[in-house]
Amino acid sequence: MNFKEELKKYIDIVNNELQKYVKIKECPEQVLNESMGYSLMAGGKRLRPILIISTYKLFKNDIEKAFKFAVAMEMVHTFSLIHDDLPAIDNDDYRRGKLTNHKKFNEATAILAGDSLLNNAYNIVIEDIARSKDEQEKAKKTQALYELSYGIDRMIAGEYVDTEYEGKKISSQYLEYMHENKTGALIKASIKIGAILAGANEDDIEKLSKYAEKIGLAFQIKDDILSEIGNQEELGKPVGNDRERGKCTYVTKYGLEASQKMLDDIIDESIKIIKNYDKNSEFLIELALYIKNRNK
Repeated sequence: MNFKEELKKYIDIVNNELQKYVKIKECPEQVLNESMGYSLMAGGKRLRPILIISTYKLFKNDIEKAFKFAVAMEMVHTFSLIHDDLPAIDNDDYRRGKLTNHKKFNEATAILAGDSLLNNAYNIVIEDIARSKDEQEKAKKTQALYELSYGIDRMIAGEYVDTEYEGKKISSQYLEYMHENKTGALIKASIKIGAILAGANEDDIEKLSKYAEKIGLAFQIKDDILSEIGNQEELGKPVGNDRERGKCTYVTKYGLEASQKMLDDIIDESIKIIKNYDKNSEFLIELALYIKNRNK
């Protein structure tokens, strides 16, 4: 397997599916729709929808059955980014090398664009469930909807802890709790959704959840490292903002070298969990390494 080619294939699938939901018709709320599309199609790693599809593929090949949830998850993630950038939270001017939504449009429009993307995510999956004729399939999708909703709840909780403790001392337990929820919750939800939709058994879901917890935490630690020493042009946003705002990150708490060691160890642990699967798990192994080695 060529990981880069496989990753690009998944990104293309996700982008093509997302494009179907960009609203382009003229209407009184046209600028709001443009605002939603601006952030939704601004690029990015598409990690969460890719995790849904690639986890589904561990068990079944008809991956198109996971597309609705993949689209919904990326809408949720985009909603979180728009709101995270707002003046009341991180007050960022750039995201992925482009003006943040509230800078491109205005603050009110950005708030409403985030709200609408979240609502659209629910609309998509609820409609998908309603159209399911098979009761077993409907039950799986309903369970997946719960994981999506619970992941959103935990992500918001983590975001609150991040904002509430900005500029304050924070314990190691709170730091890990914040990251497990703010970043890790939707990553874990994505993997569980893919497994549930594919009909995985409880043992498989539990093992995959442990893998998800590891890579979710690793993703945030890597973000903390890049925020400290990353390349601003590659990141598409300023470097050093977290330290300037007094945010507690793994780097500010433990130092750069210790944070890198934690990252390496967590990725090694995630690979040990996932490698027990058949050859289909190769992509998830490479994805863990990609998280560790990424530059943006």
